[in-house]
Amino acid sequence: MKFIIQREQLINGVQDVMKAISSRTAIPILTGMKIEAKSNGITLTGSDSDISIESHIPAEENGIVHVEQIEEGSIVVQARYFPDIIRKLPEKTVEIETDSNLKVTIRSGKAEFNLNGQDAEEYPQLPKLQTDNSFEIPTDLFKSLIKQTVFAVSTMETRPILTGVNMKLENETLIFTATDSHRLASREIPVKENNGDLPSIVVPGKSLTELNKILDDTEENVEISVTNNQILFRTKHLNFLSRLLDGNYPETSRLIPEQSKTILHVKTKELINTIDRASLLAKEERNNVVKLTTKGDNLLEITSNSPEVGRVAEEIGVQSIEGEELKISFSSKYMLDALKAVENDEVKVEFTGAMRPFIIKPANNDPILQLILPVRTY
Repeated sequence: MKFIIQREQLINGVQDVMKAISSRTAIPILTGMKIEAKSNGITLTGSDSDISIESHIPAEENGIVHVEQIEEGSIVVQARYFPDIIRKLPEKTVEIETDSNLKVTIRSGKAEFNLNGQDAEEYPQLPKLQTDNSFEIPTDLFKSLIKQTVFAVSTMETRPILTGVNMKLENETLIFTATDSHRLASREIPVKENNGDLPSIVVPGKSLTELNKILDDTEENVEISVTNNQILFRTKHLNFLSRLLDGNYPETSRLIPEQSKTILHVKTKELINTIDRASLLAKEERNNVVKLTTKGDNLLEITSNSPEVGRVAEEIGVQSIEGEELKISFSSKYMLDALKAVENDEVKVEFTGAMRPFIIKPANNDPILQLILPVRTY
């Protein structure tokens, strides 16, 4: 195998696939990165058997040559050293060559590295997803779907199914839901051209977080395909494959209160800043509890009390308060996460009493919903 490649392109591809490579894997060859050269370009692969990432660098694109003098072949290089070497090479192009003894030579300018490679035949074959169940959505929309839900997944392995995001497609609507049983985040978006519905699946939160980092805002669409236990996200230059979590996701729709007793309309930024300040004294407590009290005349009081540290109180004006008076305590961290995810200047917060879950929605009725369980304070 041999080729000469633009270093910048190679660095980008390497950074993407490194997100799937772990030094702690049961299969030793997976600590390496697979490089495959074909006449149409170079494909890099990394995998930790939970997620696999393939990045393709085309030989030529829009009249610009990225890779030249390609002699086909493949090799697995040590991922511990290869990325750093490429990043620190002196020239804009890199020549990579392998010989019959699996030795890899990397040249750039006057620098030359010789690495021991491994046989690419021993690298596990990625499952080829042949599926009719696929649909496309715009990349920027997909990234905001992830951002608005994935933070609410559980970090505890006690209920593994809650460490993932529930995804389902029905009636041309794609719904993402995440919950750790103390809070819930959900968002839906319309999906036009799709081949029928998609049953409910659960994608590991970790996979979506990594995918969100890699996806390029410049890519137009992401194609999503699902088979029995894998999901593939595909863009022009990237294949991102993740396993799905086994088990049934809990029915979350019954958690969401039907009617509300107190409704606030408030400027998102102001509420974020006030709760942020109130939480400064609540750091010691695991859940950083703050208390919200309605004051009439469109005023709220946000307080936090920590016996060892002190007390903070701040009044904040809101657009409107409808319904009953209310005192409620909640985790400031959960509240801040939820408010930041809503991405709207004004939010509507709907309460059904001091001990019932409450809902945060954008005031413009975008189908984003954040639900938080209050904290009992005695």
